[in-house]
Amino acid sequence: MNDAAIAIPNLLYLYAELIDAADFIGAARLFRHGAVITGGQRVEGEKAIADMWRSWMRLYDGKPRTRHIITNPIILLSGDGQSATSRSQWTVLQATEDYPLQPVATGRYHDSFQRIDGQWCFAERNYAQVDLAGDLSAHLLKSLKDA
Repeated sequence: MNDAAIAIPNLLYLYAELIDAADFIGAARLFRHGAVITGGQRVEGEKAIADMWRSWMRLYDGKPRTRHIITNPIILLSGDGQSATSRSQWTVLQATEDYPLQPVATGRYHDSFQRIDGQWCFAERNYAQVDLAGDLSAHLLKSLKDA
């Protein structure tokens, strides 16, 4: 898709959909031309990125039982129209058999994108910050500081 105003938000939302489905390989494929920055480390390569997410998230019958909601994307397109940056906010909701539906954390992504062969792709996602954190015991396998 060539229209940045549609393609970039679609990438943001597709990431959330794939993570909530525990399709870590599919989500990592979105970064095949890029990287994820977390805890000051740059993680590249589909396998390394998917393995990182697997090491973070607790699964229930193969799913994290989460809903990642991405809001307020602010997209800045470069002058030549071949790259862009975005700041967005995220909220994670979760419910399990023993854990009532509730927001567990909110934060921000800082992303960059590039057009490759006419298609918009993630160039980099920076898990910029967690703004608010609640009870993450049903969601994460490690503390936020270690993720």
